[in-house]
Amino acid sequence: MDFEEDIKNSVATLAQGGTLLYPTDTIWGLGCDATSAAAVERIFHIKQRPQEKSMIVLLAEPKDILQYVATPHPDIIDIVSQFDRPTTVIFQNAIDLAENLVNADGSIAIRIPADPFCKALLKRFRKPIVSTSANISGQPSPQTFAGVSNEIIQAADYTVRYRQDDTETRQPSRLVRLNDNGELEIIRA
Repeated sequence: MDFEEDIKNSVATLAQGGTLLYPTDTIWGLGCDATSAAAVERIFHIKQRPQEKSMIVLLAEPKDILQYVATPHPDIIDIVSQFDRPTTVIFQNAIDLAENLVNADGSIAIRIPADPFCKALLKRFRKPIVSTSANISGQPSPQTFAGVSNEIIQAADYTVRYRQDDTETRQPSRLVRLNDNGELEIIRA
């Protein structure tokens, strides 16, 4: 299925501060403009999630990390480029993102998706996008569109049609932190 119409509608929704229900390289996600505090607040409200619980940010390319992290590891582009599965990295010293998206300790979790839809969306929108599981906080994460509750579908401003019929189950991303030596500390395998 061609997803050009979904990309156009998604970009328009994000540009207006709206929320998006969309497929990612892992599970179905709720997203918004990661630089808009008002949009991020709407995601917290939809998920009924405490603001202390962080959300992931998607970026189009590894080099984009340099724009949103003040002090990345010098080899971060090479390190992230070598991941062979969806991996979210926690970085310290987040910059130029919505304040209510950044953890109280100044950290942010970032993933570079390989999924063609996500890549196209990020490149067209030209800003980072929030990616959090499309569920009410505490409920199971939806591995397919069929697992997304009607409450979430009704709350999103735009629901992507692409991959709604997909039955392939996907897992949440691996979660890691990079130590000062450039070694990965696995938080969620």
